[in-house]
Amino acid sequence: MAERRKRKHSQWAKLDNTALLFPVISGEGMSSVYRESVTLTEEVDPALLQEAVEKVLPQFLTFRMRLRAGFFWYYFEENDRKVPKVTEETDFPGAYINRSRNNHYMFRVTYYKRRINLEVFHALTDGYGGLIFLKELIYQYLRLAHPEEFAGEKDRISSGIFMDQEDSYVKNFKKSVSHDAAYGSRKAVVVRGERLPKGELAVIHGYFSVEQLKEVSKRYGLTINQYLVGNYVYAIYREYLKGAPSKLPISCCVPVDLRSRYDSHTMKNFFVVISAKFAPEKEEYSREEVLAYVAQQLKEQQDPKNLDNILSYNVSNEQNVFLRPIPLFIKNIAIRRVYQLSADTATSTMTNVGNVEVKEPYRKYVEHFYAMLSMSRGQNIKGAICSYNGTLILTFTSCLTDMSIQKRFFQCLTADGVECAVETNEHIPEEKEEEKEEEEKDTDEPMSAV
Repeated sequence: MAERRKRKHSQWAKLDNTALLFPVISGEGMSSVYRESVTLTEEVDPALLQEAVEKVLPQFLTFRMRLRAGFFWYYFEENDRKVPKVTEETDFPGAYINRSRNNHYMFRVTYYKRRINLEVFHALTDGYGGLIFLKELIYQYLRLAHPEEFAGEKDRISSGIFMDQEDSYVKNFKKSVSHDAAYGSRKAVVVRGERLPKGELAVIHGYFSVEQLKEVSKRYGLTINQYLVGNYVYAIYREYLKGAPSKLPISCCVPVDLRSRYDSHTMKNFFVVISAKFAPEKEEYSREEVLAYVAQQLKEQQDPKNLDNILSYNVSNEQNVFLRPIPLFIKNIAIRRVYQLSADTATSTMTNVGNVEVKEPYRKYVEHFYAMLSMSRGQNIKGAICSYNGTLILTFTSCLTDMSIQKRFFQCLTADGVECAVETNEHIPEEKEEEKEEEEKDTDEPMSAV
């Protein structure tokens, strides 16, 4: 009886506009899980990490939710079950989170030597919310690991952190626009090839100096993001299309955080996806031509009016009064179909979670931050960017055995004078000694315990 009363008074919440998609399309074959990781300067103590999770989680309602299916929509309900157990990493990044085996939580925390990994089902929150949780987890862990040094620090989240549960999509919704005006509907190139065994991912980290990237990007008249996305599109053009014309465009999706535009501090998802499309209509485009074309596309797509259009289109479907009374199982069929059509318009994704700031007392124990994306329909290779303390780390994840696109990308940057160190997991095929770049290094320590 007491248990029933406790659950009766649990908090519940609607899924935000983006989150509505993920329970419908996700499963063992497409997890919709992203990873954000931190490497410390010392090995992780799993018992202290478990204790840190148990202290931090009660302060984050967003991460204490479980997913429930109603008659018309999915919804979140506060989860009062035992905190999920911290485990040593044994799986590949972004593996599906089986909620019934995870006490119905939609995140997991793992460790491997000096690295702490946070993996999140995207229905909970985006990379912004994930980073806030991960940083507070690190602070708490370091307070436990070094109690004398951090004796003055309290076991609570940092001041200035917002726990806003607002659905910023609905709050900022204005009017509907057509799908074509918001996204476009042209099918895109799909990078195909021999696949790794089911569930495995090839992971490559590229380490760059932020200052060097600024210098080189400025020479081209580009931002760092435009420069990196442009070179990625060029690498696909050269290695997959072999520099030949194509009836289908290369379309690279780029998520854009909307919080600063709409003065939002929500812990829920709040981003839209723009895309840079490059359709090679002639033979042999130069890298400079591709960079300029992609940069112009991104600039136009990031126009505030276009972002408003995308947001409004997304929310208009959810707000449609004719769709509300339709049962969930019928909605799911329609959502899957719409997703399949939209997924065919994308070749890949390159996301940038931005520059991570760590509070001064803890900074000396933190070496690197990383972000990684799992695979989705039609996208067999993806990139994620994260910067910390002057170092930008771009991580490619792929379910294909061929690494030529990633290699071409790194070669483009080194050709511009950008120094690059490359670290891979053990699932990257070994290359011939003469093919290795002088600036690259393979780590003796695998990034996964697999």
